[in-house]
Amino acid sequence: MLPAFPVLLRTLPAADPTPIPTSTVDPNLVTPGVTGFIVTAVVIVASIVLIVDMARRMRRLRYRAEVRERLEAEAAAEDAGEGS
Repeated sequence: MLPAFPVLLRTLPAADPTPIPTSTVDPNLVTPGVTGFIVTAVVIVASIVLIVDMARRMRRLRYRAEVRERLEAEAAAEDAGEGS
């Protein structure tokens, strides 16, 4: 346990206070502004449209599969009725 103690002391922060950085950049130049808002809004609207469209297509596929199964079941029942 003693050999780890010097390593622990080396990893502790120094007693010198950390200097506080001062901002030299104009905050109006680094904010996204109106352009960033418009781009974000377009991405959100496009995502919503794509999600709604995907849900509609999935619903349509499921409905078509159910109709196809019913038609196949009716055709099988009709074939079984003719065969007997």
